[in-house]
Amino acid sequence: MHEIISFATIVLVVAGGLTLALAWSKLSERVPVPAAAFFLILGAVLSDIFPVLERHASIRTVERVVVVAVVIILFDGGMHIGWRRFRAAIVPITTLGFLGTFGTAAVVASGCHLLLGLGWMTSGLIGAALAPTDPAVMFSVLRGHEVGGRTDTILEGESGANDPVGIALMLAMIQFATASSGSFLIVVREFAVATSVGLVIGIVAGRLLVPLMRIRLPSAGLYPVRTVAACGVVYGLASVAHGSGFLAVFVAGILVGDERAPFKAEVEAFHSSLASLAQVAAFGGLGLTIDLAFVGHDWLWLKGLLIAALLVFLARPLVAGLLLLPVRLERGERLFLFWGGLKGAVPILLAAFAVLADVNDAKVIYSLVFVAVAFSVLVQGTTVPFVAGRLGIPISLVEQTPWRISVPLRSAPESVLRAVVAESSAAAGMRIRDLALSDAWIGLIVREGEPLQARGTTKLRPGDELLIVSSPDYMSHFEWLFAAAERS
Repeated sequence: MHEIISFATIVLVVAGGLTLALAWSKLSERVPVPAAAFFLILGAVLSDIFPVLERHASIRTVERVVVVAVVIILFDGGMHIGWRRFRAAIVPITTLGFLGTFGTAAVVASGCHLLLGLGWMTSGLIGAALAPTDPAVMFSVLRGHEVGGRTDTILEGESGANDPVGIALMLAMIQFATASSGSFLIVVREFAVATSVGLVIGIVAGRLLVPLMRIRLPSAGLYPVRTVAACGVVYGLASVAHGSGFLAVFVAGILVGDERAPFKAEVEAFHSSLASLAQVAAFGGLGLTIDLAFVGHDWLWLKGLLIAALLVFLARPLVAGLLLLPVRLERGERLFLFWGGLKGAVPILLAAFAVLADVNDAKVIYSLVFVAVAFSVLVQGTTVPFVAGRLGIPISLVEQTPWRISVPLRSAPESVLRAVVAESSAAAGMRIRDLALSDAWIGLIVREGEPLQARGTTKLRPGDELLIVSSPDYMSHFEWLFAAAERS
């Protein structure tokens, strides 16, 4: 009976947390505080009030939970970005994701040593932990908003790319810190192996996943389960091969993001929901491992705030500003990218690696990283929409459209094209009967979330979603009609 009650308590706590997460998602429409900040701080407070929670949530257990959560979030983020969006912003994403990670780590490490008097090794581990931005926070803050320009793609792509880089860098730094003898070449070698192996396995896995996702299964509910299993296989293979499993999963997600597959919409919706739950589990679990009493010791909370200020007002603008110089961006877009470098679960996870490896000053590192992350999620995450608006970047909430029209088909509809009328397209403002559609016809118009019958007299507006039926040979002739006109 005691075992049943004990397990029921765990179920009650987990289910209660999920219920609270759903309630907070509704409340956040009026109170723009990210769920990550709420659950991170709530977990830290509850673990101090109820010490039994901290005993059940050891750092090793939470570390494994967060690893699984990050794998799910990275794959979902990769699918959401897709290869087309990634390719359009590949230069700023790769420079910020790779070079930016090293640059941020170096600036933060130097600041911790010179301003706070910490040892170089401790400072280096703090810099490596805080270098990557966080996909969980970034995706949750930006998703649900429509952001003009490329800034949302750059921030989401950077957060997915620099997490694997930051993790590989941190693991290499830990090996260097714990080795009885060695040089900094250990860091370079371990990082090179992890990233190269992870990238190769991610590309191969992405190419193999595309035909795998098209294989029919007995039940529609099995399709999302198959991609979840594939995520685990990709991560496991890359990690066993001494590569970055996180990079492999993110790359695989990008490569399958734009591909057509049976029940693709259902798979994407399932992964988005799973990623949201993973975010709650990650931040809530990490909060339980924080000792607030220790954070208040020796002014660690103040030192953590100084590190956060160093990150936000020096490291991010300096590193991102230099790396983005060759990229054509408006002034407001650059400033928004400076402010949008949010920290989250991954930096705390990296600090947890230091604790598990028993490096010197591990608990101090963990506490300082927590304070810096809490500041970033609470202050930066809350103000991202406000800052975007003040900088002149178009940002608006995407209204949910919970009702869908679904028609089951046995094969892929090669003769159906979904198009959105761009504001500067040739079709904007024209009546359907005046369009040169030849033998094709528009079967349905969705305007502002409402279905509209397509008549010859109907005048198309920018933002209209069209369902066009034609033979596959003529599809390419219609795409230019609704796309944005290229600027000379």
